[in-house]
Amino acid sequence: MKYTFFITALCTFLLIQCTNNNNTHIISNGSIGSLTSKTPLNQIEGIFNNDSIVSVTTTDKEQGLLGDVEVYSKKGEKLLLLSPNNQNSADATINTIRVYDSRYKTNKGLSVESTFKDLKKNYEISGIQTSIDAVVIFLKDSDVFVTIDKKELPENLRYNPNLTIEASQIPKKATFKYFMIAWEE
Repeated sequence: MKYTFFITALCTFLLIQCTNNNNTHIISNGSIGSLTSKTPLNQIEGIFNNDSIVSVTTTDKEQGLLGDVEVYSKKGEKLLLLSPNNQNSADATINTIRVYDSRYKTNKGLSVESTFKDLKKNYEISGIQTSIDAVVIFLKDSDVFVTIDKKELPENLRYNPNLTIEASQIPKKATFKYFMIAWEE
């Protein structure tokens, strides 16, 4: 009886730990790991307490974090770039995130290392915008959007920023230049 209780308690503990570790890198609508669309900038250091936080903007230490913030692992790998909705307030919430680390994935497995084929297989595209050197792809019912460099496209689509590009024209093997999350205010 003692052993059964001990084994059950141990298994429960391990399952909780595995679940917690997996959730630290899950991207879902309104959250990425423990960071949510409601989290103020002044709570970032507590959320990423095992990582290094670097303010991109030089700030006075008394004011705390202001402006864009980069998150690095203890090994020095860049994980995220967080941009608040107000660059001058420590109470501002994050509204744009650039993901650098491939461990951050959506529940359908989409990450910075995915290809357009992976995106198309798992998501419906809600819109495509063309710029001078890139194509921005927005996903239906998702906070995630990706940018594909025009160098990944066939040559006849690369040089006209006014050209409307359709999903069928983007090669399946095209990789992401930027993997982004945007939360509306």
